[in-house]
Amino acid sequence: MFSGSQRLAFAGPQRLVRSTRLSQHAPLGFLLTTRVRFSVRLQSTSAATAIEKKADTISVLGTTYSTDEWTNATPTILEKTGRNLLHQHSHPLAILKELIFKEFPEFAHYDNISPVVSTYQNFDSLGFSEDHPGRSATDTYYINQKTLLRTHTSAHQLQLLAAGKQKDDQLLRLAKNRAAAPMNERFLVAADVYRRDEIDASHYPVFHQMEGVCTFSRAEVQDQLRQKALKDAGSGAHGAEAAASQQEGSVAKLSDTTEIGKDNPVQPEHTAEEAAFVAEHMKKMMNNMVVQILTKAVAAQKSTNDVASKEGRPEFPVRWIDAFFPFTSPSWEMEVFFQGEWLEICGCGVMKQSIMDDAGMSDRIGWAFGFGLERLAMLLFGIPDIRLFWSTDPRFTDQFAPDRINTFKQFSRHPACTKDVSFWLPTSDEFHENDLMDLVRETAGDLVEGVKLIDSFAHPKSGKTSRCYRINYCSMDRNVTNEEINAIQDHVRELMVNRLGVALR
Repeated sequence: MFSGSQRLAFAGPQRLVRSTRLSQHAPLGFLLTTRVRFSVRLQSTSAATAIEKKADTISVLGTTYSTDEWTNATPTILEKTGRNLLHQHSHPLAILKELIFKEFPEFAHYDNISPVVSTYQNFDSLGFSEDHPGRSATDTYYINQKTLLRTHTSAHQLQLLAAGKQKDDQLLRLAKNRAAAPMNERFLVAADVYRRDEIDASHYPVFHQMEGVCTFSRAEVQDQLRQKALKDAGSGAHGAEAAASQQEGSVAKLSDTTEIGKDNPVQPEHTAEEAAFVAEHMKKMMNNMVVQILTKAVAAQKSTNDVASKEGRPEFPVRWIDAFFPFTSPSWEMEVFFQGEWLEICGCGVMKQSIMDDAGMSDRIGWAFGFGLERLAMLLFGIPDIRLFWSTDPRFTDQFAPDRINTFKQFSRHPACTKDVSFWLPTSDEFHENDLMDLVRETAGDLVEGVKLIDSFAHPKSGKTSRCYRINYCSMDRNVTNEEINAIQDHVRELMVNRLGVALR
């Protein structure tokens, strides 16, 4: 659901980004930029993909859909919809999913909702503006104009809240523990989500998020506030002191200097006291969950008896920062310091009251969060490359077992093969980097390890812009030959001309 101050959903993402486009493991926020409409070029010389053939229909998980000018979901992406990594009990993502489910026993648990959603569910129900960049086909995989592959688990927020209110048994029975929250007042959703994005060790066009929603009746909140006021008056306790005591002895060093104010405001429908109560409840639950996960990560590392574990117990600084998301206010992100940089792992906030109203729950108030599961799993299991989650290599898959946390033991890294491609940007057509990333990934699959812009300049006379990207090819399970990569690179270059309209240099 949430992630990234320039992004689409809370969860997680997969990176910390401050650009105007959406990011993956992102939780949600965004800048409102002019929407770039995506026009698919039909080229007879291009690869035989669903986009280029422009078939009248495509099939997703056994259901047939009509295509139109918005259709850009590629065969490589559609193939991922049936992999169901969260249902493979010995897979690291499935292990993490169950670990988080156990931390929230009073929430209904969902992990089997189809990734095909409507544009209304994914955007309109959450208050995304018509010109929001997340709607662009440069960021989202469309099946057709009205149907897409969800970009965040938040797409099911209103749907599941309304299902509880309306007693929609078709949806409610999908919960693994329906009795825990039979009216869906509290629920978790774990699912695969899809975004067109950059290529590197922490980004993949398909990843997984965990959405959490918790609601309270307004009367319950007022009662809790009265009890808290009486307790605080009697004890003189301060929240900061309590938070500090909870951190003592933990591997997660929590820091929260955020304040609710004009830059991160309370909604007009809520009182400041209500918003503060909901935010405090949310942060406490999320802090506890992250502490549990990071503690297990350290325990797994120690069990390997490796060099790092002998150097003393590692610590994970964790901080809260203000954020903006279309469907929460006030809003925050949680980041963890890992391998020299702050990584966003979740986005969250007090739910927009309009969502509660649309669900028929105007008498309730709630919070929501979204975690990127890959980010947390990489921390928990020590997995260095996001592509490994999709590997069927026994050297990877055989290292894990249900309900067991262990540190991944890397196998031999195969030599990389680097290729550069330079080109002039088209003068009449819009170029978007995500189109290039998708083209490279569709051509090379998981042989591509990273694509990075290494040079850009404008010609002083012609005014044309040149860019140079470095493509790093590296297989996770075998050696690649220069001849093999040359053939792939030649195909990439051809498609760049035919599909993106660039002029190679």
